[in-house]
Amino acid sequence: MCAACDPPAAPLAADLTAGGADAPPGGLAPLGGAEAATLFAGLAHLPALLLAVSGGPDSTALLVLAARWRAGLDAGPRLVAATVDHGLRRGAAAEALAVAALAGDLGLAHHTLRWTGDKPAAGLQEAARAARYRLLAEAARAAGAAHVLTAHTRDDQAETVLFRLARGSGVAGLAGMARVSPLPVSGPAPPPARPAGGARDGALWLVRPFLDIPKARLVATLAAAGIPWADDPSNRDPRFTRSRLRGMLPGLAAEGLSAARLAQLAARMRRADAALEAAVERLAADLAVPDLRPGAAATIAAAGWVRAPAELRLRLLGRLVAAAGTEGPVELGKLEDVAEALAAACAGPAPAARFRRTLAGAMVTLSGGRLTIEPAPPRRHGRNAAPAPAGPVPNPTET
Repeated sequence: MCAACDPPAAPLAADLTAGGADAPPGGLAPLGGAEAATLFAGLAHLPALLLAVSGGPDSTALLVLAARWRAGLDAGPRLVAATVDHGLRRGAAAEALAVAALAGDLGLAHHTLRWTGDKPAAGLQEAARAARYRLLAEAARAAGAAHVLTAHTRDDQAETVLFRLARGSGVAGLAGMARVSPLPVSGPAPPPARPAGGARDGALWLVRPFLDIPKARLVATLAAAGIPWADDPSNRDPRFTRSRLRGMLPGLAAEGLSAARLAQLAARMRRADAALEAAVERLAADLAVPDLRPGAAATIAAAGWVRAPAELRLRLLGRLVAAAGTEGPVELGKLEDVAEALAAACAGPAPAARFRRTLAGAMVTLSGGRLTIEPAPPRRHGRNAAPAPAGPVPNPTET
């Protein structure tokens, strides 16, 4: 997570035996070599892997366990560690040096990536996240790696579900993080998410091998090996939403809403989302929707669209708006409003002769029984609409 301006973190060489905020509870076993090897097994054929290591307990465990796994292989990927110094805390540079030293002890190359330039006064965590993935993407390409490994755990998945639930996410948003997904950086659109494999068309992939593992087990792994880690105080800073949600998790767990239950909800939502997306593909084929590219327009039969179940027509409309629009991702609430108004205009004993709305830089028009979604004309006042964004068409149902 992003480190905000704070007092310096505890040194990486802090005494593990003293416990602290990340001390493992009793009864949670460290990750053994065989168990850890199964988490990395699907990556053994790759030429290189970039490990994102901040110096906290989760990513330090990623560094150690990945190095152990690679050492046990006759042949396998070259491992390169990278630490992003956002320049926001006095202790960050020292933490990066400590990670570099540990990586050197493990026989791995290490690079410190620095976020330079002005920092925003608002939206700091979002900007830091974007900068982090941009820097990791650059480092991965330089290392010849198509896959970046992060140490997101089941606890992080639970926080993500709560975070998105609080923001009114749909099914796709509540599916949380996937084990393998495109690296979230701007640029050429990657192919659809797939199991980890070789690079294709320059695509970069984010792999989260610990997504089903409790954080406490990673902490226990380091404690058992006597390996220290850094403590980032921003992870407990109540100014940040994720920090507040993290503080709520113990109380929720006492009521039965544990991290495991929230992660299970994410898995079920992901399964439902995949089924819905498959149904949308069939609907798109039935309505002869063309392949969508940024800036593309499409015209379909309104009668066929309105007969579909509400969730499917919402998702299809979202795809069309996201492709034609010029103003970035479609907000789910606004998409729902337009879809409901459009469905009402299409249905009933006297369908509307004409319907027109703009949404996210797209124009949605119903005329003569045909539904057309196309880039909206430039606004009459102010600047012209921005050009269609590069990269994959976003999924509006994730917001």
